[in-house]
Amino acid sequence: MSVNQIRHIVAIASGKGGVGKSTTAVNLALALRARGLRVGLLDADIYGPSQQLMLGIAPGVRPQQQDGQWLLPVEAHGLKTMSMGYLVDERTPMVWRGPMAGGALAQLLEQTLWGELDMLIIDMPPGTGDIQLTLSQKARVAGAVIVTTPQDIALLDARKGIEMFRKVDVPVLGVIENMAVHVCSQCGHREHIFGAEGGDRIARDYDVPLLARLPLSLSIREQTDAGRPTVLAAPDSEAAAQYLAAADAVQQALAGRDPGMVRQFPEIRISDD
Repeated sequence: MSVNQIRHIVAIASGKGGVGKSTTAVNLALALRARGLRVGLLDADIYGPSQQLMLGIAPGVRPQQQDGQWLLPVEAHGLKTMSMGYLVDERTPMVWRGPMAGGALAQLLEQTLWGELDMLIIDMPPGTGDIQLTLSQKARVAGAVIVTTPQDIALLDARKGIEMFRKVDVPVLGVIENMAVHVCSQCGHREHIFGAEGGDRIARDYDVPLLARLPLSLSIREQTDAGRPTVLAAPDSEAAAQYLAAADAVQQALAGRDPGMVRQFPEIRISDD
């Protein structure tokens, strides 16, 4: 099976929305690709997929099918990608109950012909619900990266995310603190708008590494919205260096671990009806 050719599956998760998880996921995937790895990116945010926009893939692009059962990943910037955003119109709301969303994730994961990958990055939806549980049941996830911002409410939810992954025996590889500091583009003044050192505290409390500390930056938002994330658009920037350092830390944390794989395969048929 194609998915058993994936060496490691890594979940990028957050306890709450709005912390920059998807931006982190796509830049981390591109950073791993820049290090020479074969990388896939699965957008598992069934209700609000965003990777199609972040990767600059035109609306209406659909994955090709093989034998009426398999989906071929959409390639972008050297990544093999799959997303619910490729399968539905951008205006179509996903009004589904949890089990339906979990089933959609299983289908995207298991019926995509990923080929040989060193790493599959999964951009998880926020929270600790059905989709997270489905992933932990369906796949042997090598590790999870928790994305948070420094303020207390985000840290509270990030703690819940860490506890959830520990309960389902998924190792937490580390924490990425996003929007850590704002640097004024006019005068260079640095200000901790959302608080200081929150990522350090949660990493210390759970004895996991702080993988990166990313700034609150207009350029990161603009580059990602334009379909050329920071690692591509500004490879020599401080932010890109942070993403590359995080990619190196993830590789180091996974060294010697057992490869991830899917545990079971339901028989699902795909049609154009």
